[in-house]
Amino acid sequence: MEIIVRAATDTDATTIAQFNRAMAQETEHKTLDEGTVNAGVRGLLTRPDYGFYLVAESEGRVIGCLLVTFEWSDWRNGLFWWIQSVYVRPEARRRGVFRALYRAVEAKADENENVCGLRLYVERDNAAAQETYRALGMEETAYRLFETECMGQK
Repeated sequence: MEIIVRAATDTDATTIAQFNRAMAQETEHKTLDEGTVNAGVRGLLTRPDYGFYLVAESEGRVIGCLLVTFEWSDWRNGLFWWIQSVYVRPEARRRGVFRALYRAVEAKADENENVCGLRLYVERDNAAAQETYRALGMEETAYRLFETECMGQK
């Protein structure tokens, strides 16, 4: 299977939003509001200072995507790129789609002197994803993730 990775465009927004909703249902059993997710994807696509999406195509069809957002590290005087919203269509899994997306992010980061590292988070019980990330050279850190929702988003 030939996989082409490219920057997402406005024409990919609906597909990416569908992927995000499918991922939330599959991994966290959460049903996300379609309008909110559509607006969120379109909002990111119009704000390159927030991040960017990459999509993977095969035979002219989008089969996977991921989002990269930015976090400034004062400790390193550089940006961490956070890989988020990873989704690969079920029929395309275990065929190198995420690897192609990840390698494209890695290459793009290597071209940018301000990037000090790549990070992502993964569900504790998602052993298959963790194995994939390790195989690509990523290492588990000692950090745990905590969060709270802000009043404007409740």
